Amino acid sequence: MIHWLKQLLIAFGASFLWLACLIYFTQGFRSFVGTAVSYQLKDNLKLSPSASQFVTSIALFPWSIKPLYGILSDCIPIRGRKRILYLVLATLLSLFPWLILSLSISLRSSSVPLVILLTVQNLGSAMADVVIDAMIAEAVRSERASFASDLPSISWMTMALGGICGSLLGGYALTNLHINKIFLLFSALPTIQLFSCCLVEESSVNSKEFPEHSTSNGVSHTMNNSSFHEDNLSAEKSKTSVSKRKKSQKNTKKGQATISNSQASKKDGSLATRWLHSLKMATFTLFRAFRQPIIL
Repeated sequence: MIHWLKQLLIAFGASFLWLACLIYFTQGFRSFVGTAVSYQLKDNLKLSPSASQFVTSIALFPWSIKPLYGILSDCIPIRGRKRILYLVLATLLSLFPWLILSLSISLRSSSVPLVILLTVQNLGSAMADVVIDAMIAEAVRSERASFASDLPSISWMTMALGGICGSLLGGYALTNLHINKIFLLFSALPTIQLFSCCLVEESSVNSKEFPEHSTSNGVSHTMNNSSFHEDNLSAEKSKTSVSKRKKSQKNTKKGQATISNSQASKKDGSLATRWLHSLKMATFTLFRAFRQPIIL
């Protein structure tokens, strides 16, 4: 077991492995605060079983649209990042509702603000779940494909451990602590998760374009050097041909410069178009997958 964990640490890094396990542990530990929420709805707000179930269904609705979060993070990067910044946003959405509920008695004593805050919290938790799943899928791709089953295994192990701990401690905490302290204690996990996001590095989406750009510049530079060398050789044979070639080269260089400038402007202007195109393709692929499901 220890040797297996050391292999995972070497393959994926301690920061990424810690972040993945922490997020899944938090997902399982939601049972700790779930008991307090059920008590708040039934005993404090005096809601009927049907009304309590209706409130819970509304609050859990963000978990039903999880594919949209994946499409959003894949197609529209934030400052060139597809994962970490979305994970930070999701952590903030799951953190602030618990802090507000722990500090404000009036908001947690009213059904409408309580439902809104719980819905926002579930939105952040569902988005974090989708983003970390995508990060795990990307981490086990290609060169680390041998750990394709190990990383999800340890993630689900930590989620099961969080569920056990949350279920065991939830009832004890509700008996001995006030409900605002339970909300405040649970907010410690999203806070740690927020700081843990800063430890994981993610390369920019546009970083892959720079090597190609530099190589193309190098090729054009060598081509210009070779043509300049050929011009020098031909200059020894005939001065008139040199002058003509220099004029033609100046014209071609000007034309190439204008073409490169126009291409750069087109690339800058087509960024939103590429985002829209990728969003359309992702939506089309999703609908096609629903029409032709894969039966395992």
